[in-house]
Amino acid sequence: MPYFMGIDGGGSTLRVLIVDENLNPLAEVQSGAVNPNGVGYEAATTIIRTTIQQTITEANLTSADIQAVGIGIAGIHDYLNHGWLREVVVPVLPDSLIRPSADHEIALVGALGERYGLLVLAGTGSIVFGVNRQGASVIVGGWGHLLGDEGSGYVIGLQALQAVTKAFDGQGPATTLTERILDQLGLATPWDVVGWLYGQEEHVARVAQLAPLVFDCATEGDTIAHSIVEQAAQGLAHQARTAIRRLVLENPPIAFAGSLLVNPTPVSQRLCELLNLSAIPTPRYRAVVGAALLAKEEWTCTTSNKK
Repeated sequence: MPYFMGIDGGGSTLRVLIVDENLNPLAEVQSGAVNPNGVGYEAATTIIRTTIQQTITEANLTSADIQAVGIGIAGIHDYLNHGWLREVVVPVLPDSLIRPSADHEIALVGALGERYGLLVLAGTGSIVFGVNRQGASVIVGGWGHLLGDEGSGYVIGLQALQAVTKAFDGQGPATTLTERILDQLGLATPWDVVGWLYGQEEHVARVAQLAPLVFDCATEGDTIAHSIVEQAAQGLAHQARTAIRRLVLENPPIAFAGSLLVNPTPVSQRLCELLNLSAIPTPRYRAVVGAALLAKEEWTCTTSNKK
C-alpha cells in the first residue's frame, strides 16, 4: 500500500502527518516554528528533518515506504525557495517524490479537498490565494505589514492605535478604544503607546493581538471600531474579487483560514456578506492533510505518466 506524507509548517507549529491512500492517518508529530524568515534556514532544516524521522518511526515505517511528500512552509512564496525545500527533504526521504508548496496552498487544498478555488486568509497577516481549473494560480496581497496585509490583525490593531492617538490630539472623534486599549496594555496615557510600540521587539504580533478588542468595541457600538472592521472586510473582499477576476473564476468554492476568519468575528461575518456566503465556510480537511493530498496527486500523476 502506498503511503504519503504531509508537512505543514505554519507560523508557530510544524505538523508532519503520514496517511495511506485513503487518507487514514498512521502517525502525526508536531514541533516548533520553521518559517525560515523567523528561525533561519539552518534551524528550520534541522527541525523539519528531525520531525520527519520521528513521524516515520511512530508509523512503524521506513523512509522507503513513503511514496511522496507534500510540504508547505510559511514564508515560502516563490519557486526560488522550492529548491531549498527539496534539499531539506531529500536526505531523509531519498526515494520519495517531493511536492514543494507554501502554507497558503496546502491550506486551500485541505479546506476544499482539491487544488481549485479561493482561499482568504487573515491572521496576524493576510493573503488571498486562488487556483482555476487549468491549474493557474494567483496570489493577491501577502506583502507583509509594511506594504499591505489589508484586513489582517496587525492592520486592525494599528488602525485602533492610530484612532486612539488622533482622538487624544483632537484630530479625530473620541472612541471607547482609548480606555480599552490603555487598560489592556496597562498604560496611563496615549503617550505611553509610543514606548510600548517602539520600545520592544516583535511588535507586529503584539499589535495584532489588539484585534479582538476592536471587535468587542465594534459589537458594543463604537463607530470608530466599526469603521475599522468594515475597512478590513472590504479590503479582504476586494482582494478576493481581484483573484477571481484574474483567474476568470465563476462561483468558485471559497475557504477561510486564519484566526480572524475561521471563527465568527465581525470581520468574518461581514466578509461572508460581501462575498455572498451564507455562513463561514467549513474546511473539509486540515492544511497538513492538504499537503498529503498534494503528495498523493504528485504520485498519481507520475505513476500514470509512466504507464
